[in-house]
Amino acid sequence: RTSDYRGAMTKSITGQRTVLVTGASSGIGEAVARQFVALGHKVYGTSRNPDTVKNPIPGVTYVRLDNEDYASAQECAETVGDLDILINNAGESAAGAFEDTPMDAVEHLFKVNVFGPVALTKAVLPRMRQRRTGTIVMVGSMLASFPVAFRTNYAATKSALKGYAMALRREVAPYGIRVTTVEPGTIATGIGDRRTIHIEPDSVYREEYETVAAATRRNEGKGISSEAMAEKIVEAALADSPKPLYARGNRAPIVFTLQRLVPRQLVLDLTARVHGLSKIRG
Repeated sequence: RTSDYRGAMTKSITGQRTVLVTGASSGIGEAVARQFVALGHKVYGTSRNPDTVKNPIPGVTYVRLDNEDYASAQECAETVGDLDILINNAGESAAGAFEDTPMDAVEHLFKVNVFGPVALTKAVLPRMRQRRTGTIVMVGSMLASFPVAFRTNYAATKSALKGYAMALRREVAPYGIRVTTVEPGTIATGIGDRRTIHIEPDSVYREEYETVAAATRRNEGKGISSEAMAEKIVEAALADSPKPLYARGNRAPIVFTLQRLVPRQLVLDLTARVHGLSKIRG
């Protein structure tokens, strides 16, 4: 809610935080970094190639991080030093037929979307624990809560990230560390143009995949902005007692309430229908 965001913004002015935002060179990460800078915080942003960021944000110090290079996570943490807030945002989008996706592509996606953020979280935790303060935000996806066909591997990575956050939350709470997940719905960031796709030309799944892909493009065209999503992430990061899960987009309050009230199969059927797929019963 806008009032929650404004409240967090007002409170943030009272004390400067050191913030690390991964994937800060574009999209949601760039918007999050920009908002933290505007609030007067000390902001580090990551990029695989910091020297080649096209539109660097004044006030952001760019550091190298490659989610597939776990050693770079330790180097990044050492460069930043004492950290108040970590926003694990960097990741990769993927779609296609499960059967058509080679195992090395599945492993790559888990490295980028899960193991890289895990490595960075492990790297920053010791100093947070010693200082007995810190907030870790995992930026997931509503596909983790509402999975759909032809986004299997992507949904699985975001589900794994949420599982880490939910379990870690209690583990580190005695040391003053807060952990939360923020799940974006459909965002108009142009990420569809950068999405990795695995579908064979003669795939038996191609027709239904194209149906889902077309629906996804339509939904992304009408999605909320990166700036609006960044507001929710900043709100969660600055909360004194962040909730386990935040979400924005795709009528999040309604669909999460529906998820709690109706059978799981009905939720899956409705999610499929939104993406143009008919209900199937085997």
